[in-house]
Amino acid sequence: MAKELKDLTKRADNYSQWYNELVVKADLAEQSAVRGCMVIKPYGYAIWEKMQRRLDDMFKETGVQNAYFPLLIPKSFLSKEADHVKGFAKECAVVTHYRLKTDPEGKGVIVDPEAKLEEELIIRPTSETIIWNTFRNWIKSYRDLPLLINQWCNVFRWEMRTRLFLRTAEFLWQEGHTAHATAQEAQAKAEEMLNIYADFAEKCMAIPVVKGVKTANERFAGALETYTIEAMMQDGKALQSGTSHFLGQNFAKAFDVKFIDKNNKLDYVWATSWGVSTRLMGALIMTHSDDNGLVLPPALAPIQVVIVPIYKSSEQLATIDAKVAPIVENLKKRGISVKYDNADNKRPGFKFADYELKGVPVRLVLGPKDIENGTIEVMRRDTLEKQSVAFDGIEDYVAHLLDEIQANIYDKALKLRESKTYKVDTWEDFQAQIEKGGFILAPWDGTTETELKIKELTKATIRCIPMGCEDEEGKDMLTGKPSHRRVIFARNY
Repeated sequence: MAKELKDLTKRADNYSQWYNELVVKADLAEQSAVRGCMVIKPYGYAIWEKMQRRLDDMFKETGVQNAYFPLLIPKSFLSKEADHVKGFAKECAVVTHYRLKTDPEGKGVIVDPEAKLEEELIIRPTSETIIWNTFRNWIKSYRDLPLLINQWCNVFRWEMRTRLFLRTAEFLWQEGHTAHATAQEAQAKAEEMLNIYADFAEKCMAIPVVKGVKTANERFAGALETYTIEAMMQDGKALQSGTSHFLGQNFAKAFDVKFIDKNNKLDYVWATSWGVSTRLMGALIMTHSDDNGLVLPPALAPIQVVIVPIYKSSEQLATIDAKVAPIVENLKKRGISVKYDNADNKRPGFKFADYELKGVPVRLVLGPKDIENGTIEVMRRDTLEKQSVAFDGIEDYVAHLLDEIQANIYDKALKLRESKTYKVDTWEDFQAQIEKGGFILAPWDGTTETELKIKELTKATIRCIPMGCEDEEGKDMLTGKPSHRRVIFARNY
């Protein structure tokens, strides 16, 4: 067994440390020289690229087009939408000067004090302001609507306590911004994008999610409504995995974006924004992985199948190479990513442990005895089960197995969430249960005061008001005031 696996902390011993170690040992990311920022390594970025491709295709099927907007935003833009700037003011990084100069004392470079900007520039924490300032030039008539734009980019928000992928100062994401002629169209678009996120999470990431509406206190700054998908990690904590916002006409009014409607009347357009980030990488790791390393859903695994030869001589390797070549070709024809690792710089045992650590869904092993027997050893990463399978038809077997693994890890995550979801009615039961983790469905009186008090006392937040749940009359567990529905409380990342 590789040293990396021997050193990996067990989840049951320290879940947080297990996560931090796994991200690094599996070659996903590492800390950078810039405080709070990360370097995403090639293997981690390959997973993110697969996420990008899938999501990008799903967006474009709804008519969304990609564009790109500036990294730097004039400070005055952020001042135009009061709720929005209040939500991000403490997280903004500010550019004040436009050049450096050589230090006269020979100590490198210094900021040129004479190069101060007339107006400070903000490194984008999100792009609503710069985009809506641009939309004013693009939208004149109802014929220009709907305008459906997305950008893939980085954003920056100062973070004091960081963790790779889950919370970093700079992170990668996509942010969609749309403009519509009516409130109904905008709201429908916000809900449509939430459903796309939920489909992606469940079908590609194999992560079951709860769709819901955020409370007023948890809404995106400047939104009238925020929709969310919430996922449960193995330790019972929640992770917000995607949000979509109905912005009303707030940004259109702030940036004077008007259009002439079909009745020749001038009105402000209606807006949405929506996004997911590299935080999804954290969700992927914490939902599926185990004490042996990553467990990746085949839909997102950079390498879906790895083939490792067992041999003692160059002649044996040549024979195995010839046997493996058509398998590799046929798997690739099926759209399956496969790696044949016949490099002689590492022993098979090291390779086994390394690919296990990196979560490769299927491992095939072939040696001289297997060739004699007409079989090949197959190991599936999700259960670590091994079996000998007939060499003929192995491509069909592997294709079916990948589908089976994708379904199995989703089912496993769903069963975990169901086993850790509880209905609670009293404050005493809530206090006891929240210490054990999980999603708690509890009655809430609908006030921000109660929501904040519960957070102060227990560190639990209202993750969402679940969509599709019927109203239920009851009493708030803390205040005893009337409650009309249950909401999901949890501690979260």
